[in-house]
Amino acid sequence: MLLFLSFLISNISLGQNTNFKVTLDAGHGGHDFGAVYNGHVEKNIALAVVLKVGKLLEANSKVDVIYTKKTDIFVDLVERANIANRANAHVFVSIHCNANRNTAADGTETYVMGMNKIASNLEAAKKENSVITLEKDYKRKYEGFDPNSPETMIGMTLMQEEYLDNSISLASKIENEFERLGKRIRGGGVKQAPFMVLHKAYMPRVLVEMGFISNYAEGNRLDSEDGQNEIAGAIANAIISYKNEYYGTGGAENSEARPSQRNTDSAATVTPVRTKTITESVDNRKVAGKQDSSQVLFKVQISASGRKMDLQPRNFKGLKNISMDYENNVYKYMYGETADYDESKNLLEEAKARGYNSAFLIAFKNGKKISIQEAIK
Repeated sequence: MLLFLSFLISNISLGQNTNFKVTLDAGHGGHDFGAVYNGHVEKNIALAVVLKVGKLLEANSKVDVIYTKKTDIFVDLVERANIANRANAHVFVSIHCNANRNTAADGTETYVMGMNKIASNLEAAKKENSVITLEKDYKRKYEGFDPNSPETMIGMTLMQEEYLDNSISLASKIENEFERLGKRIRGGGVKQAPFMVLHKAYMPRVLVEMGFISNYAEGNRLDSEDGQNEIAGAIANAIISYKNEYYGTGGAENSEARPSQRNTDSAATVTPVRTKTITESVDNRKVAGKQDSSQVLFKVQISASGRKMDLQPRNFKGLKNISMDYENNVYKYMYGETADYDESKNLLEEAKARGYNSAFLIAFKNGKKISIQEAIK
């Protein structure tokens, strides 16, 4: 129980925090080395750059950094997205090295989540997605997704349109910063492909290919302290530029703003607008009306989507007592409701047993979401 509680506390952001939150993900790790060429190992380079980007961002008091990992360990792809979702991060940035049998290939690429069928984009996605086969019970966890056929993701319900414009904006800023370093940008820099690590992160998200580790000169640069500092600086600058454009130079006090609300004047910042929050239960009664509103209530968040669904068991793998929140253009679906923390853990296990492997606990008091830590107190 203590380990479970520690995990929740460390990964769920406090409701009082108004800073701009960035989740950084170092590609590969642990037994998954990623690409290896000429003695250069992708997982080592990716982690080193992530830590450097994080250090630069943490120097800004209005920015909080969440890491999917800070050491050389392997983290399941879906769990990387879960970490960002639990933290309510404003952006998710996954950092990798590219590789190609053609060792002359060089330059950076930054991807956004999308269904583009360009062969080279799909090949890049297939390569990165193949790491799910290293995960335990991946066939059940990813519902039959075949990493050798990224096209199979086309039939899956995606949030890509909700955050596509903002993801492209962030990706463009990263590529512009790289271009200032004098790196040759292949194919325009910003591309779309169905990366599993981006699929379930419900926020603007990008995957950065810092350069080709398979290219002799570029591999040496990627594996050097100077090269990594240069790349980290470019990525950090782009993230800060994105934050300043969409949220101003302060924190993210009005982080309920719709990501797509963007001022066409690039010199101006957007004044975020609060969006209405809708809470609905399976019988269309307000959830707060079912119990004492001052009581702490635990629920299990099982999914989030841009599409509204009828709150019927057939739409949720047979689970009953489903409720829904609509916030920031996202429908969040929750299972169960209890004031008992131990019972909430049972509900969580029930949801996972039905196939909702990425489900997690959330808590409310007086109708407002609070951290699990605060709820337990």
